[in-house]
Amino acid sequence: MTTFIVGAHGKIGQLVTKKLAATGETVLAGIRDQKQAATLSALGGQPRDFDLTALPQEQAAAFKDVDNVVFTAGSGGTTGYDGTLEIDLDGAVKTMIAAEQAGVKRYVIVSALYTDQRAKWAQTGIEPYYVAKYYADEWLQHRTQLNYTILRPGALTDDAGTGEITLQPGNGSKQIPRADVAAAIVAVLSKPQASGQIYDLVSGTTPISQAF
Repeated sequence: MTTFIVGAHGKIGQLVTKKLAATGETVLAGIRDQKQAATLSALGGQPRDFDLTALPQEQAAAFKDVDNVVFTAGSGGTTGYDGTLEIDLDGAVKTMIAAEQAGVKRYVIVSALYTDQRAKWAQTGIEPYYVAKYYADEWLQHRTQLNYTILRPGALTDDAGTGEITLQPGNGSKQIPRADVAAAIVAVLSKPQASGQIYDLVSGTTPISQAF
């Protein structure tokens, strides 16, 4: 199987590249700058130039003969709201269109906890980000025929992964290490029953291998 990671140089993207490559899968690591290539190669990925601002038909060429697309890209906190719209919303939607054009089998996107709960967006302090995530998720569910999985993790940390999560966040911690999100991505790619599903996930006590 061949998996193309959009946003491979990001923190989650690098972790997914390393974990997925370690399973023997072919990992194509989408990057925007050739200076990032050495890092992804060292993790076991095959760097590929990929432009989220390009037209879908141009992106589709990068997805040729790809089985899975994983979208972990993000504009970050320094680009402003215009960058959030261009990358987290329109960039994501264009990769969905491109994936369909290329005949990709599976599409996994990293969203965010509470994306489906509009009343909570203002409390986050990053409401435009949630707007972008909401409409990207909506497009994936209702405007494509992709075999998708949406992962909505809680607040991301750089703590060491525990290998355990919960898919039913209650009143406890709403955090999760990026390493566990990456492990969840790798897990759902191998589980047909995760297709067409949306998962909220935070740290918990269920082994990731058994959670989906």
